[in-house]
Amino acid sequence: MTRVVDGSDCSIDDDVTIGYGEFDEPTRLGDACTIRAGSIIYGDVTIGRNFRTGHDVLVREGTTIGDDVLVGTKTVIDGQTEIGSSVSIQSNVYVPTETEIGSNVFVGPGAVMTNDEYPIRTEAGLDGPTIEDGASVGANATILPGVTVGENAFVAAGAIVTDDVPPNTLAVGAPATDRPLPDRLTGPNQIR
Repeated sequence: MTRVVDGSDCSIDDDVTIGYGEFDEPTRLGDACTIRAGSIIYGDVTIGRNFRTGHDVLVREGTTIGDDVLVGTKTVIDGQTEIGSSVSIQSNVYVPTETEIGSNVFVGPGAVMTNDEYPIRTEAGLDGPTIEDGASVGANATILPGVTVGENAFVAAGAIVTDDVPPNTLAVGAPATDRPLPDRLTGPNQIR
């Protein structure tokens, strides 16, 4: 079985593992990917064109990633996750299983998303958050299980998001409360 299907013109450092584990589906990389040293990408992962990582990135099985996505150093994407196109996930971010991230999304450094409402205390299923198109999540923000961050919403740095954030609003504080989105934060993200 083929473990990896490479796109053309990819730059993959020597100390990278692609196609890790025994899965029925290979890892599929789009064109012009750059994967830096220490990164591990499991089997059964599909990645679009112009994917770029920092060092020591982990992408687990069952993950689908669109085009033009940056994943920063020491970020973990824990599988069974969907990520859209034109997404910037900065360094030291944790993305749990069953998470959905839309397109044109920014996730700041050190942000943590969770998927287990009562870790190891109950048999409840995992329910990752949903980050809708155009949303921004600030540095060190925490987003709890099942929470939806609405389209074009902005989560402030350090916020602890326990409830859904409506589209086009600002979530601030611990626990986060919603406020009107200031004029200077309206409009689409400028991810390049």
